[in-house]
Formats: sequence, structure tokens, C-alpha cells
Amino acid sequence: MQKNDIIELKIEDMGVDGEGIGKYDGMTFFVKDAVLGDEIEARITKMKKNYGYARVEQILSPSKFRVTPQCELHRRCGGCQIQALDYEKQLEFKQNKVRGNLIRIGGFAPELIDRIMLPVVGMKEPYRYRNKAQFPIGADKDGNPVAGFYAARTHSIIPVNDCKLGVEENQIILNEVLSYMKECHVASYDENTGKGLVRHVLIRYGFSTKELMVCVIINGNSLPKVEKLIDRLTAIEGMKSISINQNTKKTNVILGDVTKCIWGDPYITDMIHLRDTKDFSLTDTAVAYHISPQSFYQVNPVQTEKLYSLALDYAGLTGKETVWDVYCGIGTISLFLAQKAGKVYGVEIVPQAIEDAKNNAALNGINNAEFFVGKAEEVLPREYEKNGVYADVIVVDPPRKGCDEVLLNTILKMKPERVVYVSCDSATLARDLKVLCAADYELVRVSTTDMFPQGVHVETVVLLSKVK
Repeated sequence: MQKNDIIELKIEDMGVDGEGIGKYDGMTFFVKDAVLGDEIEARITKMKKNYGYARVEQILSPSKFRVTPQCELHRRCGGCQIQALDYEKQLEFKQNKVRGNLIRIGGFAPELIDRIMLPVVGMKEPYRYRNKAQFPIGADKDGNPVAGFYAARTHSIIPVNDCKLGVEENQIILNEVLSYMKECHVASYDENTGKGLVRHVLIRYGFSTKELMVCVIINGNSLPKVEKLIDRLTAIEGMKSISINQNTKKTNVILGDVTKCIWGDPYITDMIHLRDTKDFSLTDTAVAYHISPQSFYQVNPVQTEKLYSLALDYAGLTGKETVWDVYCGIGTISLFLAQKAGKVYGVEIVPQAIEDAKNNAALNGINNAEFFVGKAEEVLPREYEKNGVYADVIVVDPPRKGCDEVLLNTILKMKPERVVYVSCDSATLARDLKVLCAADYELVRVSTTDMFPQGVHVETVVLLSKVK
């Protein structure tokens, strides 16, 4: 077998990135856009010693789990790897992904995981859930400005007028921005030459407040005839904030260091409500947040409420505890915890996020939360060893790389009664749990929440309890 050969495959499994897995002549093949149960004709794209990669040429017999995606661009765009898979099967795939990593990487017994792992928390409506979208701006072959998303593993823009994961207002905003650019002869940024002005358009939407924010990222200091853009955007219902962000570096990083509000407020407001973890119905408890262009804020507000409610439930607070919220961002979990705890300390490396967290605490009248700027693996040991700050409960919500080794060792030294670990990558979660559970902790509860329907990622929250 070699590259470009055509083979027939029965897809019998799925990989961690949502690719179909089938075998031909004893060789395992990973096939993008194939779903479990498909019988396909595939073209080999790459061969390794013991496995290969292929792409779907023809579906000979579609799987009973295959559905018609809402977006016709799902195969070209890299954002929705499993949109052609029935949603209930998506949830099963994600639950099995977390379970498999806990067993394979974490070393936990399958019977333990099956006993303590709750059913995955899915969505009733698995589309139109994103409150944030970042659209790169480019030009078509005629030089007209276009907005869209990068094709998978490239920086080639696929024009997308209406992403089915985002709110419908995104399309209206993009049309106005592109019309302004065309009318005023504003050039799109060219990554290859470093020339042109408009690089990206960032849009945020408050699901509870219906407020809209637009931030135009530019390769310069200002936009020409900016009042024309403001007039177009302010005619859209719900517009609350318009800003420009200056990014003149030749980089793949979207936002630069300087953001200027050119109309309205420099933020929008949104609310996160507490939910009853028995049926996830709304309660009367809510926290308001000011969200700026740079703020880290979960993109799926409906599922965020469920995820954070589980985290708060697992923390088991009675009103007396001292809690550390590590990697706290703008205080999204911290302020929920503060309503049930005696004292909450939050730590985050991004200064603007900590400033937002302090402002959000004031916005909600919360005065028992204190926030630190710095690396968690530096701040926590310093405050514990030098200032004697302890913890009854530690909540961690790290980036995909998981927790730093120094932080894990500090948690083991501080010996909190409970550790609540919120994770966006179950592989690094399993790795870190193996360290904690090899010492003083036992795994008590595991719950997965589908924050990213149509994609392969899943959020997990676990409860660890100190061994008595």
C-alpha cells in the first residue's frame, strides 16, 4: 500500500480527535470525516510503519449514526470535526474519551470509574451556543474583503457568512464591517506581506443581557472614516461596545496589547446563574460579569452554568471554608465560591483578568474574595510557605497543559480536605490525578459536560477527597 491508493474500510472506532478508525489488510487507518459505522472508499494520504491516514472518497454505506450537518462547510472548516455524527453518539464518544484517559493514563480501575462517573451533561440545542467568535479577515481573488475561518491546519480563509455555532447577530455584524471596508477602501491584512489594515473581527454576545461587543483588530493605530463604521454598527440592536485593538506584529496571536474603546462602554455585561445539579434547573442565585475584549470567559454560557454548578456542589461549602481558586481568570468560579465560602483567594497570570475579577467582585458586592497576579506555581507556594495561607478546598481550572508539577506538590503540602479539578483536556487531567491520588487523595466523583457540541473537546469536573 502507498499514498493515493484507494481502499475500502469499515469504520469500527473513533480516535480522540473524532477521526474514524478502520482496518485494511491488518493496517489501521485514521480517516477524517468518517463516522462510526460508515462503510467507505478512502484514498490513502500518508503511510507510517504500522498505520496510515486516509480521506473519504465515497460513502458506500452510511452509518446509522450519520446525520446531515447544518453547515455545508463542516468538512472544509476545522471547527466542527464531528458535526456529521448523531448528537447522542457525540456525547457517548466524549464520555468514553474521558473514561479511557482516566483508565489508560491515570491508571484508575475501570470498575471505580464506572461507579463514580456520572452521565455526560449534554445540550437540548447543540447549535447557536457560542457567545464569542473571532473571524480572520482576508481578500478574495478580486480583492474584495471576506470574513470566515481558517481551513483545518492552514491559514487559508474559508468565507463563512453564518457559523451555525455562533449567534445570528454575527452575520449581521460581519456584513456591516465588510461593507464599510469596501465602501471606504480599507484593505484586509495580508499575512504574507505584513501589509493591509484589518486583521480580525472579534464579537461577543451576552446571552442573558442581549448586549453586543465588536472589536476590530488592526495592523495600525486607527481606522479611516471610522464614524461610518460606528454608524453601521450602532444601528444593530443590542450594540453596547465598539473598540479597536492594535496588533502590528507579524504573529499568529490575534489580540495586540493596546485596545481603545471608540464607542459605548469598554465591556459588556453578562450573567451566570447557579443551577440545581439534580436537574440543572435555574436557581435564584446569579453573578454578573463585565467582559472586555481580552477577558477569558467560557464560550458556552448554558453549559458553563451547569459546569460551575457541579464544581460548586463538589466543593461542599458550608460558609466557613477558605478556598483557593487557581487559574481564576476574571473570577467566574471565584465569585460563585465566595457566596458559599468564608474566604476565597484567586490567582491568575494575566493582570487584566485579575483587574476584571476585582471589578466583578465589586459589581456583585462580594468582599470576601482576594485576587493575586502571578503564576499559580509561584503564588500558591509563596502565600502558603511565607504567609501561612492555607486552604480547606482548592479549585483548579488549568489550561490544556494541566497543572505545573510545583503546583501539584504545593497542593499535597497544603492538604486541603477537597480538591475540585475542572479540566478542558482529560489526558492532562488523568496525568495530574495520578500524581495526587498516589499520595493523599482519592477520586470520589467524575462528571463530563459538553461545552463544545459538534467538536471533539469536552470539559470534566472531578472531586478529590483527602484520605482519612
